[in-house]
Amino acid sequence: MKVLILDDSYSWQEFHKNNIEEIFIELDIKNYQIDTVSWAKEGYDAVMQNINEPYQLIISDLQMEDDFRPQFAGEWFAEQVKTFKQYLNTKIVLCSASYNIKQIAENLSVNFIPKRIAITDINSYKNSIIELLK
Repeated sequence: MKVLILDDSYSWQEFHKNNIEEIFIELDIKNYQIDTVSWAKEGYDAVMQNINEPYQLIISDLQMEDDFRPQFAGEWFAEQVKTFKQYLNTKIVLCSASYNIKQIAENLSVNFIPKRIAITDINSYKNSIIELLK
């Protein structure tokens, strides 16, 4: 199982990584790789470097670098990933504090978890990820 985490906050990278590792222990997934990057451009590079063995799960912040205005960086990134046939089965989750996360995720046909839910209800966060992995 390969996972890519994109967030410009190191603490959020660690939050996702630690919780994903706990989920993998619960699900008895032993063979996994979790990569973390801070920017959408780095995420794109990681996706390209792993094109022949694609990530099965990608968790991305929405607001990172400002290079993609009027789009958010995570929005641009998700659009790029969806253009590769190798990533058609990859689950993409936008995790953001942005007020319009639901609308953006629905427009992109990806999943989303508001950061306030991730912080206040860790079980809902984990259950959302577990459902995607089934």
